[in-house]
Order: sequence, then C-alpha cells, then structure tokens
Amino acid sequence: MTTNVTDEQIQALAATAEPFSVAVLRWAPDRHQDGAAAIELEHQRRMVSMRADGVVAVLCPVLSDTTAGIAIMTVPADDAEAIMAADPCVQAGMMTVEVQPCLGFPGDTLPGVPTSTTEHST
Repeated sequence: MTTNVTDEQIQALAATAEPFSVAVLRWAPDRHQDGAAAIELEHQRRMVSMRADGVVAVLCPVLSDTTAGIAIMTVPADDAEAIMAADPCVQAGMMTVEVQPCLGFPGDTLPGVPTSTTEHST
C-alpha cells in the first residue's frame, strides 16, 4: 500500500456506503449429476439476466472446484436469499448458496483487464 489515507477520507467514504447483499455459491456433491450441463446453462442464463436487469451489480464466476461464484446483489439479503433459492443449480443440489448483507460504495467498479491476458469461464 502506497497511498496514504486520512481518517477524514475514511469517514467520508464510510458516509457514502449503501446496503447490498453478497451471494456466495459453492459447488455441492451433486455438481456432476445427469443433465448438469443443461442445468448450469440455465443458471448462467438466469444470473446474466439478473445482471442485465440490475438485480446483480457485480457477477464473478470463480475458477475453483469449491466456489462456483460470487454475486453482489442490489436487493436486501432476505430478497437475495429467496431469489438465489430459486436458482436452477441450487434447486438441483449442484450448488449451495450463502447470502450476507454487506455495504458497498456507489461508483466502485472492477478495473478493465486486457482480454488477451485473462481466461473467461462461466
């Protein structure tokens, strides 16, 4: 860390915090069941649709054998839990989900990374 931050800067940023929810999807033992590819495609379609609709602010598939993905959601945690409980992969037992309320700072974004240096998988 090279940027010095004052107490006043911390307090000013904290004052802008808004409520969000974070959903963490983890792979479950039934991940490789019959028909898994089709179910996962519907999960992906649903997540991308929610991103397009603004229900998911940040969508992060995770390249792991344990964690499937993380979504920062713009709805309260109770609503996010209900939405994610209806996910095709969750309903099929391919994934589990944990939702927690969190705070975010308006205007935060993911930095752009040249596509030639990254691998994409959903």
